[in-house]
Amino acid sequence: IKSLEDLMKIKDDAVKNLKLRETGKRGKIVVAMGTCGIAAGAKDTFKAVVEELSDKDIDDISVVQSGCFGLCDAEPTIEVKLEGSEPIVYGHVTPEQAKRIINQHIVNGKVVGDLIIKRGEL
Repeated sequence: IKSLEDLMKIKDDAVKNLKLRETGKRGKIVVAMGTCGIAAGAKDTFKAVVEELSDKDIDDISVVQSGCFGLCDAEPTIEVKLEGSEPIVYGHVTPEQAKRIINQHIVNGKVVGDLIIKRGEL
């Protein structure tokens, strides 16, 4: 940090990212962050989800962490819940695939068929 402007940018980015975790939105993305998920790269997947939503100025989707979904062989896993749609659980979600899920599922409303491991509630 070399200036007050740098500090304000960091603050604005942090506030923007916190808003993505609020409830009362049109949908929610849950990233499984159990030990197995973290070992498989869930932290990077979580970061990619938050960054892609932020980059696209999508603020009506909350992003939260959870414990293990019990799908250890498919980690990292994320669940996408949108109003009016059944929840979709995606598996083996790399940061690149997380961005694909945001663009295809969240932005365009089309599930990413090749990554689905479960439809409906966990």
